[in-house]
Amino acid sequence: MRIGIDLVAVESVARSLRGEHRDHYLERIYTAREVDDCRGPSGRVEPERLAARFAAKEATIKALPGAGEGVRLTAIEVRTEPSGQVRLELSGRAAEMASEAGVSELALSLTHEAGFAAASVVSV
Repeated sequence: MRIGIDLVAVESVARSLRGEHRDHYLERIYTAREVDDCRGPSGRVEPERLAARFAAKEATIKALPGAGEGVRLTAIEVRTEPSGQVRLELSGRAAEMASEAGVSELALSLTHEAGFAAASVVSV
């Protein structure tokens, strides 16, 4: 069993969304499904939700053996179930590392409050 945790300042994500490289930032870090899942009722992408997903990706890397060397952040996807529950889906090098380590399950918890987003991941 391994545990990973990460904390992200929401403002740092908000700055990236306001910057001229917004699209590159989104494509480099998030999958299209994650960006869609982070849209609020107005259709605007909510930085709090993106920050929680960024924290989840970093926490997942920490929960995998080998410190995630060679893992693209888009290979770690946070999926939101219709119930609102979140889960992780790995692809590419992230999936290979999990398989090689015998990881059979990843548990994820996300939160955001007062300008910060956090995630914890437990791999079994």
